[in-house]
Amino acid sequence: MTASLPRSLVAPSRLAALIASLLRGASARLRRFGRKQDGSAAIEFAIVSVPFIGLALAIVQVGLIYFAQEALESTVETTMRLVLTGQAASSSTTQAQFKTDLCNNSPGLFVCANFMVDLQPATSFSAANVAKPTLTFSGNTVTNTWQYNLGTPGQIMVLRVMYLWPVFLGPLNMYWSNEPNNQLLLMATSVFVNEP
Repeated sequence: MTASLPRSLVAPSRLAALIASLLRGASARLRRFGRKQDGSAAIEFAIVSVPFIGLALAIVQVGLIYFAQEALESTVETTMRLVLTGQAASSSTTQAQFKTDLCNNSPGLFVCANFMVDLQPATSFSAANVAKPTLTFSGNTVTNTWQYNLGTPGQIMVLRVMYLWPVFLGPLNMYWSNEPNNQLLLMATSVFVNEP
């Protein structure tokens, strides 16, 4: 035997009456707010709303940055398998083709032409260069020259993929740019040994 709600609680007319009552109450409160003569409610709202909106925008921007960083790391992890398994070497994949593979594996957040790929062998794991590079610019264009060496079977490889993510200055001066032109350098690094 199952318990059921009384028909009076779930009747459509009762539900409609409840919704209408809630809307009337909200409408009455809004009219009272609009008729206030002293203005204290509006001033308090203005004081509280500016930091609240600024904080909300900052939270959205930080969330997008973390999402983009995670997407870049997942994209690099998937694409580096082409080098790890020797598929890139056997098909003589160029740096431009590798960028296309990165683009095909990315979730669509990135402008594919803006990927910067640095792939080079390392003599040992401790000698692997995983540091953030210093970018040089000519206007808005990065002028660094990146290595692209697919290595040999059994060789330790370092793959660094960089992307300049645009950030915006918020109303509270929250600013996360670490490169010129309001950009944040996102970087995903993978160190692996080519399969024999």
